[in-house]
Amino acid sequence: MKFIKQQHIFIVFLLMVLSSCGDYLDIVPDKTQELDLLFERKEAAYKALATCYHYLPQNDGVYSTHAFASDELTTPVQQETPGIELMRGKQNTTQPLLSFWSGYYAHGRSQESLFKGIRDCNIFIENIDLVKDMLADEKAEWKAEVTFLKAYYHFLLLTQYGPIPIIDVNLPISASVEEVRVKRRKVDEVFDYIVSTIDKAMPNLPDRISSGNDLGRVDRLIAASIKARVLLFSASPLFNGNSEYYESFVDKEGNKLFNTVYDAQKWKLAADAAKEAIDLAEQQGLSLYEYTDVVPSFDSLNYKQDEVKALYNYRYMFTEKWNRELIWGNSSPVDNGEWWTLQAAAMMIKPTMPAAAAWQWVSPTLEIAETFYTANGLPIDEDLSFPYASRYGIGIVPDSEKYHAQAGEVTAKLHLNREARFYASIGFDRGKNRTWGELWNLKMRKGEEHGRRANTNDYVITGYVLKKICHPESEGDAYTKLRTYAWPIIRLADLYLMYAEALNEFSGPSSDIYQALNLVRQRSGVPTVEEAWTSVNAKTANKHTSQVGLREIIHQERMIELCFEGQRNYDIKRWKLANEYFNKPVTGWSVDESAINKFYTVKSVGQRSFITPRDYLFPIKLDEMIINSNLVQNPGW
Repeated sequence: MKFIKQQHIFIVFLLMVLSSCGDYLDIVPDKTQELDLLFERKEAAYKALATCYHYLPQNDGVYSTHAFASDELTTPVQQETPGIELMRGKQNTTQPLLSFWSGYYAHGRSQESLFKGIRDCNIFIENIDLVKDMLADEKAEWKAEVTFLKAYYHFLLLTQYGPIPIIDVNLPISASVEEVRVKRRKVDEVFDYIVSTIDKAMPNLPDRISSGNDLGRVDRLIAASIKARVLLFSASPLFNGNSEYYESFVDKEGNKLFNTVYDAQKWKLAADAAKEAIDLAEQQGLSLYEYTDVVPSFDSLNYKQDEVKALYNYRYMFTEKWNRELIWGNSSPVDNGEWWTLQAAAMMIKPTMPAAAAWQWVSPTLEIAETFYTANGLPIDEDLSFPYASRYGIGIVPDSEKYHAQAGEVTAKLHLNREARFYASIGFDRGKNRTWGELWNLKMRKGEEHGRRANTNDYVITGYVLKKICHPESEGDAYTKLRTYAWPIIRLADLYLMYAEALNEFSGPSSDIYQALNLVRQRSGVPTVEEAWTSVNAKTANKHTSQVGLREIIHQERMIELCFEGQRNYDIKRWKLANEYFNKPVTGWSVDESAINKFYTVKSVGQRSFITPRDYLFPIKLDEMIINSNLVQNPGW
């Protein structure tokens, strides 16, 4: 498990290096003398390498993360993030929100244009062979790393904008005006370029970096895993045969930018790539995370050990930087000037005084709370034993639920008889929270210990507390006490789910698909797909045996397993399901009420707005359109 810790250290080290070299490659390509100095020695070239990594999005920032760009999380209006503003229809062409094309700045953290990152990668690739004190194999490995990063930045741009220009080499200073005005390329061409560029990089990458501070740099497993993700997007409905939205999307010369003919073989390519990445991961000793430490005394006595294991497996999977599930992660130091890391904003201050209140202001929504399964491994509206019609009503917590909620207290029926990932991810009124190394009994109604006490902007607007991304041993009264960890860009569970989805879309249900899904489910104590859908509790018996039924199961499995990790927006859009999820209010409990029956009243806490097809793709900034007359704007903008 040591390599994950070092991976985290390496990425932090890169960011520290960048504090002095953020503009290190911000030079024009014709300055040959400067380039010669930059790539004369290994030490300087290493800084150039760090600069290429510098463009990786920092997903742990409250105001810079895409995790808010969905219906999973919300905040009080006064604390709205760019992601929430985007989902409320505030995206624009003058100053686009969360733009990878033009870059953006938000509350102390900036994201530079990924086209600038691609340019710097090209400079590196074109000049690394000039370095005198490096071996040829070492140059080839560094070049392969940066070649992969160039492909990855193209992919991130594609996920936002669809057809984009391909910048494989930098233009010389002698380039004509027309050459500089690059054009958008067909989506399939961009996907093919990304995949071929990753393939080009892979032979010169190590299978898995295994020593020193180099851990965390791109290796073959990372490249293979991201390739699988790229091919999954290529096969998905948004990009594969989408005549509904993009039949008339053409460039200035009338060329179609989307191939609107569906190709089932794309799912086969995605399935094969996911299987290749899974095999490589397992060969390198990766596995789904399992908690193996001794649980605290408050959990070691009088409780079912399988429930303990399921909760700790999922809770520590995200926050424990020693785990072997992480394929590629990214993080930043807590004291890097961006105070509002997502982990910090999701902390709850320990109440030590009568006037103390919940400081947390990042809240899971009622919509995501309803997404998790019942204890039987079924959706709440498909489990005949679950009181779906009266789920917002209240009931007394039975002694059988005492591990997750406070026996004898009153809470919503929605909170009872749920799967372990629900209890590991979301804190609720009269539930229990393992934090500060203690077991807290949550009391979330107005005026109570963890409820809203004053008219401040720091409160949980839905009545739910975010647990998943917070290390259980974190303390919230000082940022120095936060337990830092690498935010997962991709992890093994994601690969299993990608493989299941792609294989089902290509050939329908199979034992291989069930096995992949069950590995993820059983790690968190959820019954297997076969057990759940053949039980007497299943409203739709044997739903998993049809392609359409299994598709719905896989979609929900992804939304649960990867919740709050920034994947939901991308998944829902690539499935073309945004109208279903993103065109309605987000809801929660009435947190300004202290009476039980009034608190448990569903209340709208913000609208989500999605215009089809406009919002499936980001707008190109108006300034970019003026500068480059060859560009065409995305539909609807």
